[in-house]
Amino acid sequence: MDIPKLISVDDHVVEPAHVWDRWLPAKYRDRGPKVVRRGIGNIDYVGTASYVEHFDDESPTKVDCWIYEDLVYTHKRMVAAVGYPKEEMTLTPITYDDMRPGCYDPKERLKDMDVSWVEASMCFPTLPRFCGQTFYEGKDKEVGLACVKAYNDWMVEEWCGDSGGRLIPLGIIPLWDVQLAAAEVRRNAARGVRAVCFSELPYHLNLPTIHTGYWDPFFEACAETDTVVAMHIGSSSRMPGASPDAPPSVSATLGFANAMASMVDFLMSGLLVRYPNLKLLYAESQIGWIPYIVQRIDQVWEDNQAWAGTKHIPEPPSTYYYRQIFGCFINDAHGLQSLEEVGLDNILCETDYPHSDSTWPDTKQIVTGLVSGLPDEVVHQILRGNAIKLLGLDFS
Repeated sequence: MDIPKLISVDDHVVEPAHVWDRWLPAKYRDRGPKVVRRGIGNIDYVGTASYVEHFDDESPTKVDCWIYEDLVYTHKRMVAAVGYPKEEMTLTPITYDDMRPGCYDPKERLKDMDVSWVEASMCFPTLPRFCGQTFYEGKDKEVGLACVKAYNDWMVEEWCGDSGGRLIPLGIIPLWDVQLAAAEVRRNAARGVRAVCFSELPYHLNLPTIHTGYWDPFFEACAETDTVVAMHIGSSSRMPGASPDAPPSVSATLGFANAMASMVDFLMSGLLVRYPNLKLLYAESQIGWIPYIVQRIDQVWEDNQAWAGTKHIPEPPSTYYYRQIFGCFINDAHGLQSLEEVGLDNILCETDYPHSDSTWPDTKQIVTGLVSGLPDEVVHQILRGNAIKLLGLDFS
């Protein structure tokens, strides 16, 4: 079976060390993020997705750290994992020299995309985190806003600029001010950016919920500009857990759960009723869980209208799911066995390059196995057609 080239809507970029030095206005550069090489000792895993690093300038083990205000962010091998055997995709701290250049160099990324049969790729941030939490958590919001804009300028003009459309821009927003966020959506949409990062569960970031009306100017800007709201697992700075002392494997297995909660939140909020052009994309959460949620949410809407607070939803919530929500798969055979329930129009693919979950460099072989037996037109639709339509891409 010869599958068409993929369009991956969830990959990641490890920002090169020069981003904010080059793209920030001169008056902010001394306060923007910078890379420093340091010695490091142990790294301890804490809770469901947190790490405590112990630095040691005498240590022979070196790591490249992003320094921004009080933040010290270290690159780890599991985040820039491609090129390492699975058993070596660890929390080991690394430098840029230890990474495959495709992690941070756009020309090298295009070469790696060719290896794995990927025609186009949309990348989520690393240092800003999945929806820009780093700058939201910073103290100086004037500098933070400049950093957000600088990241978006770099994303559009440098990362994607010479790729011939193969690298798809994905913006971030200043989460602390909804009017500034809406303005940034419109600024980027005017130059062809069709997707923006947002938190799956903003409440976990101590931000207003989607039910308050606070975010309406942002959602209105996205709906008016055909900008897709892209929500990655972990964009609430919290991964699902069970026991507080559970190993990381528990959170890794439950990674879809925040996306599931977020989808129900949106479907019951009335936002998709009020903004029928608003589109939501859930990244790295797979799709196998969606059929049950679609069934359950309609059942709750039908059976519990007297008390469940659903009277502002005029049609079964699944109506708005099939019209406005999109899920992505990496390696989800169960989800692809449920195409009709998930929705043929609602499925996109991803490779998760360069994370440890990535199918690179074997993406073509893995995806070929997943879609074996499906009609050619269905394969084209879920591997590239839906992404082309959703993001307005200049591909066929």
